[in-house]
Amino acid sequence: MSRLLVALLAVAVLAPAPAAAQYPIFDAHIHYNRPDWDAYTPERILSILARAGVRRALVSSTPDDGTLKLYEKAPAGIVPSLRPYRTPGDMSTWPRDPAVAAYVEERLKRGVYRAIGESHFGVGDVPAPVVKRFAELAVQHALFLWCHVDDATVEAMLTTYPGARMLWAHAGVSAPATRVAELLDRHAQLWVELAVRTDVAPGGTLDPEWRRLFLRHPDRFLVGTDTWETSRWESVRSAHEAVQGWLQQLPRAVAEQIAWKNGDRLFPPPRAAR
Repeated sequence: MSRLLVALLAVAVLAPAPAAAQYPIFDAHIHYNRPDWDAYTPERILSILARAGVRRALVSSTPDDGTLKLYEKAPAGIVPSLRPYRTPGDMSTWPRDPAVAAYVEERLKRGVYRAIGESHFGVGDVPAPVVKRFAELAVQHALFLWCHVDDATVEAMLTTYPGARMLWAHAGVSAPATRVAELLDRHAQLWVELAVRTDVAPGGTLDPEWRRLFLRHPDRFLVGTDTWETSRWESVRSAHEAVQGWLQQLPRAVAEQIAWKNGDRLFPPPRAAR
């Protein structure tokens, strides 16, 4: 592959959205995990994102090298988040594994990360030593904690570590809009991403409760895809077509915030890319 082609693909994630898409997208939930590497080159991944209208993306991977592969190709378009999983086996043990804490502290020295996560845990893990250490590191380095947890766990995190900013993956997967609203009303350090929340617009029509919540807190939401398995890469474009459909049912100023402005505000792009 020529150097020119590589360079063009590397910036593709920053290209304008396709004509069919009304809004450019900040995708707040992307993974480039080890099984993906053989199926999709970094250049191909960046092309998929660009074709879906994604101008920037928050990325974490198992292992973290997948994130860095994309970041090295497109530093203006990839926002690196440090996932604590060295292997999939870490997912269930990391909250009490000092080796994971040491791993994360060492990787943070690279100075490129904007968040820690996506990480999975339960309410009983909130006081665990590695969770506590990650909250300390998040405050120390001005990073987000990106957490895949239920509503009870996110509330426990927000009250236990009030200085840490949290990005709540999937809005808790199943938490209703009324519960999300309650937490947003009470906790100014909480932001929410909506990957795989098809209940936001069942059948393509924006749910009235979610619509009211978006109008109430337009600055607290981001959209996402979640490429948790390799086959999901073939669904990125259709997933964002669905998102575009319900974004167009909101006032333009609100839709723009959710589509990309909140992402750019929380994770400012490099100065040269603005």
